Amino acid sequence: MSYQNELTIGSAIARKAGDLALKIREGNIGIESKSDESPVTIADRACEKLIVEELTSAFPDDGLLGEEGACRESKNGRRWIIDPIDGTRDFIRGTRAWTVLIGLEENGIMTAGFTYFPATGEMYSAAKGEGAYRDGTRIRCSTINKKSEAMLCCNGLSYMYRYPFSSKLVDYLAGYWTVRSMGGCLDSMMVASGRADAWIEAQAAPWDLAPVKIIAEEAGCVTFDFKGVDTIYGGNYVICTPGLAEELRQFVCR
Repeated sequence: MSYQNELTIGSAIARKAGDLALKIREGNIGIESKSDESPVTIADRACEKLIVEELTSAFPDDGLLGEEGACRESKNGRRWIIDPIDGTRDFIRGTRAWTVLIGLEENGIMTAGFTYFPATGEMYSAAKGEGAYRDGTRIRCSTINKKSEAMLCCNGLSYMYRYPFSSKLVDYLAGYWTVRSMGGCLDSMMVASGRADAWIEAQAAPWDLAPVKIIAEEAGCVTFDFKGVDTIYGGNYVICTPGLAEELRQFVCR
């Protein structure tokens, strides 16, 4: 099955939402706190509204799930999972690490997705069986298979205490060639494009991972949660090269 229509429409919607967020960023972004104390802005809500309207117009039978409350039952087994601004704290502080995330799930399987970085104009996209791309150029993960040669990206450090491996984390990180933590989606796309080799994320919702998963898979990466299950619903995540998969499973899946 070809996803060219979804890729064309979805990428255009992501860009449109990103442009709106950039415009809002020029004025008062209206910062509030949600029940979990995470921040939300006018841009988060406005961008989700735009994305929902555009997707509904293009794919009226598809379901919806959005971080800011969008929810619609699917009539055909397909559902779009949306994070209008992933990295709201980065958006607030003016870094370039925030993204627009849109993923398509069909009968529980991620089949297409987009991660768009409005501040830099970078667009990552993928569809099942059709490869992963950055701005139209095919991307693949690296072939690194040794910790001592690998760049590891580690996110959600303030949540790592929840896991059995937390007391050994610093010593474990010391075994890598280098370690970075530049932003969840940014780090995951670095792994997918071969510029880093592994990503550990301690806290993630389905909308944080939906497009990331299919892009990483189509780039040749291995993906799983901290229980070793290949799902975006586990609350945490690992993306890595095939050669590092067993190494990381042995550490996080305890």
